[in-house]
Amino acid sequence: MRLEFLQRTFWAATRQSLDCFVIDNNGFILISERSQEMGRFLGEVDGALMTQLLSMGVFSQVTMYDYQAMCKPSNHHHSAARPLVSPISALLTATRWLVNELLLLLLEWSAWGSWHADSKAEAKAVFHQSHKHKKQDMLQPCDTQYPVFVHQTAIQETNGAIECGACQKIFVMQQIPSSNLLLLVTDPTCDCSIFPLILQEATEVKYNASVKCDRMRSQKLRRRPDSCHAFHPEENAQDCGGTSDLSALLPMLLLPLCAWVLPPQLLR
Repeated sequence: MRLEFLQRTFWAATRQSLDCFVIDNNGFILISERSQEMGRFLGEVDGALMTQLLSMGVFSQVTMYDYQAMCKPSNHHHSAARPLVSPISALLTATRWLVNELLLLLLEWSAWGSWHADSKAEAKAVFHQSHKHKKQDMLQPCDTQYPVFVHQTAIQETNGAIECGACQKIFVMQQIPSSNLLLLVTDPTCDCSIFPLILQEATEVKYNASVKCDRMRSQKLRRRPDSCHAFHPEENAQDCGGTSDLSALLPMLLLPLCAWVLPPQLLR
């Protein structure tokens, strides 16, 4: 059954002043009168309703772990003040920046005259991409945890009222037979914004020294493949590379070298 047909049939049967949702067994909205809510977690749309379903045992929270996540490194400075920079270090940093900008300017003015147009465009794109990555924060491997919510199949139907200060929000929940879907009907007239939203945001897991060492010992080493597949019989080597068309002046080739020949220790 297509989702569009299910939506039309659903709204034809529920045309009244009520909020109706069809959610799956993990609390994600499949059908809603507002298209921007479909695909989102119910707790992000109606925190009061999800809080009540959790307290009634309709859903249970399970903590999941991601052992291949990437996080921003923590700042180990003991104060909010920036470390002092020597005049020589500042001068070297400014020199490297100036050389990088000069190289970019030469690329934009087609200094590499013997390249094809597509090669020049590709070179500029690569340079811009690397230039942008340097400005972004570096990430490091980490472990994260995030909540997942699972429907308890023992509760197939329930109803209740949520106290929202000056009003009550009435709701009814019914499991759709032969599926993992739930039908939720609520009263939209009662404002329950006093309840916080329930989000599924991932947070970094902080380990102490001993636990971190145990985690590193328990990780399995990745095994290299038994053989190396460096090429494919149907691959045309002439379609790759294109370095034979490259021809540049020696001073221009030395510009990147000059930009990076400065010792990085002096810039720290």
